[in-house]
Amino acid sequence: MQEKENWKRKFLIIWIGQFISLITSSAVNFAIIIWLSIEHGSAEILAYGAIAGMLPAAVIGPFAGIYIDRWNRKKTMMFADGFVALCTLVMSVSFYIGYESLILIYAMLALRSVGSAFHMPAMQASVPMIAPASELLRIAGVNQMIQSISAIAGPALGTLAITLMSIGNVLLLDIVGATVAITALLFVHIPNPEIPEKAKASFEQAWNDLKLGFKAILDNKGLTWLFAYSTIATFCIMPVAVLFPLLTLQYFGGGKWEMSIVEMAWGIGMLVGGSVLGIFKPTIRKVVMINMTTIILGISLALSGVIPPHTFWILVGLTAIGGIVATIYNASFMTVLQEEVRAEVMGRVFSLYFSMAIIPTVIGLLGTGWVADFFGVNNIFIALGCIIALVGVFSFFNRFVMELGKKDSC
Repeated sequence: MQEKENWKRKFLIIWIGQFISLITSSAVNFAIIIWLSIEHGSAEILAYGAIAGMLPAAVIGPFAGIYIDRWNRKKTMMFADGFVALCTLVMSVSFYIGYESLILIYAMLALRSVGSAFHMPAMQASVPMIAPASELLRIAGVNQMIQSISAIAGPALGTLAITLMSIGNVLLLDIVGATVAITALLFVHIPNPEIPEKAKASFEQAWNDLKLGFKAILDNKGLTWLFAYSTIATFCIMPVAVLFPLLTLQYFGGGKWEMSIVEMAWGIGMLVGGSVLGIFKPTIRKVVMINMTTIILGISLALSGVIPPHTFWILVGLTAIGGIVATIYNASFMTVLQEEVRAEVMGRVFSLYFSMAIIPTVIGLLGTGWVADFFGVNNIFIALGCIIALVGVFSFFNRFVMELGKKDSC
């Protein structure tokens, strides 16, 4: 209990480091997207970059979560931050010497993804070890605000940086952010839970832990169907998210700043959506909000491909709406999981959900590039947006899904 007495001071130090790290990482990620979009102008290349940045984390995520529970969490975060910075440094050096290899970029994005797969779960798992249980919701709200602000400020900083500097110099921002985050962690103590000797890491134990996570999902028919619908929606959402820069460039005739404005609109929408949930505390059942926000998101994405090329500011408005409903969807989805899943397997279920949603998406992304290049980026938005909306409609007619949370609301 004494460890948690100075929790506010600890979180202030950690938040300062993570805030700077998140903004610089967001800026660098967006700068890489701008560079790939302008230099190559290919949906296929952007899709491969997205795959490189997601697939490793999705594959190793469930196992990473299991081992993080057995390792020193502070050191895990520090090494993960340092590893991501090292990968970024390799990319930066390659640009300095004139070696602009897409293969190298993909490889470094994949390795950065590995580092992230360990960093974020370690950070989330550290929160209950530092703060009292009564403050966890408050901390989650602050974390959401930090992520939203990073999603707004990051693209603006990335656009400004790549306008003023070469891509090699822009990448150094990520190293600065990682250095600040690691330094901040040096000044705090994060306790680790006691792990019984018999529970310490072995592959067999890790596999058994995963099976328990799968069982928790399959034993609840409503949760199984909800995961299935969410996987289909994510399968369609991720290609669209990757293609936003090309939609801005090729269909709406925009440039660097227009790409940045669209990304910032999504971040502002996220901030508004989080604020709405925090202020008004909707009494609508979570599963109804999940279905409704899925429908609205699908319609907003489809309309983004329908509106005429000269209506760029309507695209900005539709993107902000998408950010609002996506935040409400995520919060509602996570709350349903927290209500339906036992606490002792919740971490495994979250990591399994991420992998189950992302791995099929990679298959979709493999075909996204050439399909978008052949049929047109805006037509992909129309088709996938309609499918996403239909997923939300079908969810309303699934009795197992609609029964989720009904007992708690009675």
